[in-house]
Formats: sequence, C-alpha cells, structure tokens
Amino acid sequence: SSPMHAETGFEGLQNGFLVFLLRYKRLIIMKRQQFIRLLLSFGAGSVGGQFLKGCQQSPSRGTSGLPIELSFGILTTESEADLVPNWQPFLEDLAEAIGYPVRPFFADQYSSLIEAMRSGAIQMAWFGGKVYVEAATVADARAFALTVSDEGSRGYYAHLITHKNSPWLTQIGDRPVSEYLLENGKALTFAFNDVNSTSGYLVPMFYLFAKNEIVPRTYFSELSFLGSHEDTALAIANQEIDVATNNSEALQRFANKYPDRIDELKIIWTSPLIPGDPIAYTDQLPEELKASIREFFYSYDNQPVLKALNWSGFDEATDIDWHPIRKLEIGKQILDIEQNKSIKPAEKEKVIRGLQGRLKELQAASER
Repeated sequence: SSPMHAETGFEGLQNGFLVFLLRYKRLIIMKRQQFIRLLLSFGAGSVGGQFLKGCQQSPSRGTSGLPIELSFGILTTESEADLVPNWQPFLEDLAEAIGYPVRPFFADQYSSLIEAMRSGAIQMAWFGGKVYVEAATVADARAFALTVSDEGSRGYYAHLITHKNSPWLTQIGDRPVSEYLLENGKALTFAFNDVNSTSGYLVPMFYLFAKNEIVPRTYFSELSFLGSHEDTALAIANQEIDVATNNSEALQRFANKYPDRIDELKIIWTSPLIPGDPIAYTDQLPEELKASIREFFYSYDNQPVLKALNWSGFDEATDIDWHPIRKLEIGKQILDIEQNKSIKPAEKEKVIRGLQGRLKELQAASER
C-alpha cells in the first residue's frame, strides 16, 4: 500500500486502541465511584438512588431509540473523591428537571472528554474553551451555556505562577517579571498543564511565547506537562518547578482546598480575559431534550450548590461565543508559520493567506 494508506491504517488502529483504553479505564473507575457514591448517599431519596445506579455505564436507549439515561463529562481537576460531593447535588437537580437519570463521567485528560463525546459515552460536558473548539469539530459538541463565576465574571484569566521565595526573583530588580522571564528563562524549569488547555497552554503560548518568537521546548532548561491546574500549583508550592501555568478560577479552588499553601504562590503574569467555560451537549440529542436541558441551565439558581462548583449561574451562549479561542489558535498558527524557516516563502504566503481568510470569516460571523 502507499505511505498515505499505511498512515491512515495506522491512525485507524491507533484510534481504535484509544477507544479500547478509554472504555477499560471507565470500567475500572465505575467500580470505585459506585462505592464512593454509595457511602456519600446512603439513605438518600429516589433521585439520589437513580444517580448512583451504574454511575459510569454507557447510556442505555429505549425501544424508541431515545436515551433513557445520560452522562455528563467532568474534567477531574481534583481527586474524584473531592469532586463527588460537589457535583452530585447539581446532577441530581438536572436529572429531576429533564426526567432522565444523569451520571457523572470523570476524565483526567482533556482528550478523554473529546473521545467520550465522539464515541457516545457522554451526552453533555463542562469543557474548557480550547477543548470545546476541538470537540465541536470532531464530536458534534454544541455549546449552549457559559459558566458565570461565583464573583459574577463571564470569563477568567490565565496566569503564570512561581513560588514567592524563588531565588531567581531576587535578580529582577525593578523590571517586570514576565520581561525577565522572556530574556533569562533558559536557567528555569517550566510547566504547562495540557496541550488541550486554554489557560494552561494556548493563551500563554500565543500572548507570551509565540509573539516573542520563543519555543518553550528548547528555551527552558526543562519543560513539563503536569495535567491539572492543581498539579501545577502544588509543584510550585513544593518548589519542584520554577514557573508554571494556572488560571484565576483554579487558584480560587486551590485556595479553598489548601488555605495554608495559597500564599506560597506568586502570580507573575496575567492574560487578557478569556471567555468563561462552555457547557455543551452533543448535537445528536433530540431537540425536545436539548430544549429541556437549556431551560434547566438558564433558570438554575440553587446558590449553595453552585457555590460548591465556584459558579453563580449560567448565561445563554452559542458556538460563536468561543470564536475568540479559534482566533487565538489561528493567530498562533500564523506566528508559527512565519517563524518556520524550513517552509519556502511562496508556500508560507499561501498558507498564511488561507489562515487570514479564516480569521476574516470568524470575525464576520461574530459581527452578525
């Protein structure tokens, strides 16, 4: 077979293996979470019982082909045992409102949420902006609501953080810390969260590194991808890494969980405002069910439950609200291509012209 066919066959085999791993992992998680929820909900009413039954099983469908239970994807920025008590009341209220049991699907990687929606393992999810844009492209995800923080903000900020007692801070003088970092970072270690993270990768990559023609992989003395925002914060607090990415909402959660450690962290860079996280469902759901889901989110006002999730409510939203994330990705691609000396000038100009055309399309859609 041709190299192209061989590559396609390998990708198909690879994707099939990833699906197998995802389903195997979910089977293991199911057993553990069933036990945790049983302990947490002993003596709960019928809604709680429905919530617990088969927590991580794939959704069943009735004879009409309609789902008889749904799964909601949640990124595990903390341990699952810590997340269950916060999420259970919210998902119980959602289940009661729409008339379907709703089960949690905890994922410890952004890519797992995308694959879960693409394979039909979940029908709704709390996404980050960048991972949602990918899920909208490959998994029929459609955003319908935007999270509002418990302080009333419709967005959040990406940060770079370091330990307040980092020795390198004493060498800066009166200069901005980020400026020093961009000139003297070769002696420092650096950690991102995940390549699919908005605040933990895309935003700092565009605003700090791509714009300044810095390639973190070769610039810093050591580069890591630690996964969750809690992990990067702990790595800084433990002085295992010199500088790491994080965001304003995750640092608030970190302060709630580790009140004795938050003061050890120092913010050294803050991004422009990032659109709040999207809540999305698969476009494959029946229209009547999607309408019921939207109605629940737009009217939900149980503040004690929302407060536990660091939210105050949800605003109506559409896919267009995350066009700024798409523009950031295209902007980063343009900068990467402009700085790539291995691409011939004519080919470079052609590719950049196409990306600029896509930017204009997104801008026009946003202004309609």
